[in-house]
Amino acid sequence: MQAHLEEAEQVIPQLLKAQLRKSRKLDLYSWNRNLLIKLVMTFLAIDSIGPNETKLKKAKLPRIKKENNVLLLKKSNFDRALKETKYLLVEFYVSLPQASQNLSEEFAEAARQLKKEAPRIQFGKIDVTDQHDLRKEFNIQEFPTVKFFVDGSREDPIDCKGVRQASAFITWVKRRTGPSTVLINSTDQAEAMINADNLAVIGFFKELRNNSMEVFCETAKDVPEMPFGMTSREDVCANYGIQKNTLVVFKKGKPVHNEVFEDDRQNKLDLTRLIKTFTLDLVTEYNLETSVKIFDVPVENHILLFIPTNSKTFNATYENYKSAAMEFRGKITFVLVNTNETRNGRVFEYFRIRDIDVPAVRILNLTSNAKYKMPADEVTLENLRHFCQSYLDGKAKIHLSSEEITEDWDKMPVKVLVGKNFNRIVFNKTMTVFVMFYAPWSHDCRKLLLIWDELGEKYQNRKDIIIAKIDVTANDILSVVLDRYPFFRLFPAGADYQEVAYAGEHTLAAFSEFLEEQIKTKAETGEKDPSGGSKEDLSQKETVITEKEEL
Repeated sequence: MQAHLEEAEQVIPQLLKAQLRKSRKLDLYSWNRNLLIKLVMTFLAIDSIGPNETKLKKAKLPRIKKENNVLLLKKSNFDRALKETKYLLVEFYVSLPQASQNLSEEFAEAARQLKKEAPRIQFGKIDVTDQHDLRKEFNIQEFPTVKFFVDGSREDPIDCKGVRQASAFITWVKRRTGPSTVLINSTDQAEAMINADNLAVIGFFKELRNNSMEVFCETAKDVPEMPFGMTSREDVCANYGIQKNTLVVFKKGKPVHNEVFEDDRQNKLDLTRLIKTFTLDLVTEYNLETSVKIFDVPVENHILLFIPTNSKTFNATYENYKSAAMEFRGKITFVLVNTNETRNGRVFEYFRIRDIDVPAVRILNLTSNAKYKMPADEVTLENLRHFCQSYLDGKAKIHLSSEEITEDWDKMPVKVLVGKNFNRIVFNKTMTVFVMFYAPWSHDCRKLLLIWDELGEKYQNRKDIIIAKIDVTANDILSVVLDRYPFFRLFPAGADYQEVAYAGEHTLAAFSEFLEEQIKTKAETGEKDPSGGSKEDLSQKETVITEKEEL
């Protein structure tokens, strides 16, 4: 504003002199009117110029800094990067996890390779540890997450999922910015594609303008791990015995799957799931290397066979399992877990598998985290087929593990909850319940249990408060979204169901302060239950399926 006034002080006297020279020919009214208009117009013109605009015209903004050919982005320069870039592939990461570090290296290599070949495609990265606004805006829940921005728009960026190698990043962006498939004009060209890589996909069509071809091309965009080609040449189709619109997956030069396009029933998601399963073996053994690949395939249903690979029955059991995998490919991912491998201990723990349980079969839904146990003990093809189909039909029963309720569960200051009594204790109208979810083998959990005992002693005489704990490695709780343990949830007294996550310090004082504040807030709001007692209803829902019920 000061700059505006200084400029006005220089301009206004000049206008006054000019007007005085003309004043002899103008009456006083006209002179004042004209002067007023010019003064106002001058000031408005000055005011419309930003204080830094003159400087910006003389000196361009510095370029956004890069690290290994990748733009270093943050809230202050993100919008500018979008406006200056036709295509922008952005990695949202946090600096600590190893997974983020590994992907960043491949991401940078892809940026280096495309630097000269495709300069309109830029790579950027954002450490969202402190960039909370961007993390919230783009709903970043997992790390690392990669999104693709087109034409400067920040609305609905395209998710780049399951891509981890530099070559796959390059293929992915190329297929998003250009043709997603190669047009095949000869059998020799088709053979060259089939034999060039471990996997290849070719679409054989009667004509190249139909809905099936469009779905095929869209699918190719999301499967950068393998080359895609398409043809409508009759001689090429005849060479492979193709008579209808058909997708063929080739592995090591040989066709391993034919998918006929019929009545436009196939969709992009189903085809993507099906094709990506061929990046895995028909049955994939779980280990540190394959675990990432297993979860990259967009199939939400996983079936796991727990068995020692050196057992006498292994070969026969494995063949049955493999045959079932062939029937349900693309719908359920089949995983083998060797129970002799000590490094798989966390997997046994998660599914509550004991030595006496094997061989055991479980299904896990990755979306709901619900677990299902095969009712039959014998792992035959017929039992596997029936179990998988009943699950897909929605008829299988959820299996919830629970420890037994001990006689002295409520005798100590900290009450011991298990799956069978969790809902009944936590969801009630009169008591505020503060729960610690822990794993007994965790060093951090064991240290905090001592502080939790002190908290229990502090409030043991309060009739409106329960301090409780539950071993999440031995009890399944569907009503609470699990977090990294130890974690804490407070369930306020009242008819309505509420759950408050605790994110403060792990000290007695911090726990107490949080508890007191929550109780005070609840009392001040004086909320009434509009639904007539949903909390009481939840307390009646004991859905644990015991071994006896299944047998």
